[in-house]
Amino acid sequence: MAMSSTANVGIPREVKRDERRVALTPDATKELTRHGLAVWVERGAGEEAGLADEDFAAAGAILVDTATAWSANVVVKVKEPQPEEYRFLREDLVLFTYLHLAGYPAVAQALLEAKVSAVAYETVQLEDGSLPLLAPMSEIAGRLAAQVGAHLLEKPHGGRGVLIGGCTGVQPARVVVLGAGTVGWSAARIAAAMDAEVILLDLSPGRLRQLEAERRGRITGLVSNRTTIEHLVPTADLLIGAVLTPGGRAHTLVDEQLVQRMTPGSVIVDVAIDQGGCIATSQETVHTDPVRVVHGVGHYAVGNMPGAVPRTATQALVSVTLPYIRAIAGLGLREAVTEKPELLGGLNTADGSICHPTVAKALGLEQRRPMACLG
Repeated sequence: MAMSSTANVGIPREVKRDERRVALTPDATKELTRHGLAVWVERGAGEEAGLADEDFAAAGAILVDTATAWSANVVVKVKEPQPEEYRFLREDLVLFTYLHLAGYPAVAQALLEAKVSAVAYETVQLEDGSLPLLAPMSEIAGRLAAQVGAHLLEKPHGGRGVLIGGCTGVQPARVVVLGAGTVGWSAARIAAAMDAEVILLDLSPGRLRQLEAERRGRITGLVSNRTTIEHLVPTADLLIGAVLTPGGRAHTLVDEQLVQRMTPGSVIVDVAIDQGGCIATSQETVHTDPVRVVHGVGHYAVGNMPGAVPRTATQALVSVTLPYIRAIAGLGLREAVTEKPELLGGLNTADGSICHPTVAKALGLEQRRPMACLG
């Protein structure tokens, strides 16, 4: 099928294992086409999220095959390119997706070799330090962490046989959350709503003070340090790792010896796994085989947790990415970063160089100034 060279937004079907989200909705498609942008959606791209090809077509999208979707000027995805997609990478491509290159160095290498201009959702950062394109997925992952952890504590799923909220006259489960950012706070709130005893650790007293006003249920905020972690981790029925270094690798907060001190049948949910994980014994898993048992402790370390709820996650993601997609596709990347300066922080690779300082440090490579990367 011959395509016009003016078409500029491609939406491939996600191929990462168990990834069911899609990077655009029919409503968002209609918004892009209303602004004069052509949208190519790979057939079946939204199927797992409950979004039919017919709905995309009715919104103005052109349904295409994989190669055509990737041939657009701007390709918008949910997850980082997989090895079978590397052949579509090219110098004149702008890729807009979650990348987490510190955790996936092979992807970084592929992007550099192809000289792709790759903008990562997770490092688009506003002046106040917030991460607008990461926040909705972090909230979903945090909520899922508590929900999944409660499920895995049940005996038929390998847990200790503990009801997370206990019952009358019986102590509830203790949930220890490492990190009070969006993931950690979301996890703590859901766990507390299930009547667990929640201990929330963070390096920032200011952050804990800010959350104190919103605290509900059994949540205790403590300033994080090595001694506190060593004291609390062995007492946890459910340990949730929720630390974040924007663009970089997560710091390992819990070593193997500490995991060995946890009670058999307790559970770890390492939400930081797509940044390498913050628990030494974590290894990335998938939704269809999500748990590894190490030293008697169940480790849930799925790298794309929101993919379990693709309809909710797709809607939440597109609600925040749409203005940026429109800017990048409508103006071109260089003009888009001028109009929306926070996009410059999202630029991870361009012209064969790493453009983000934290990503460069994590990968042990030199960083080039973002505007210089854009020529």
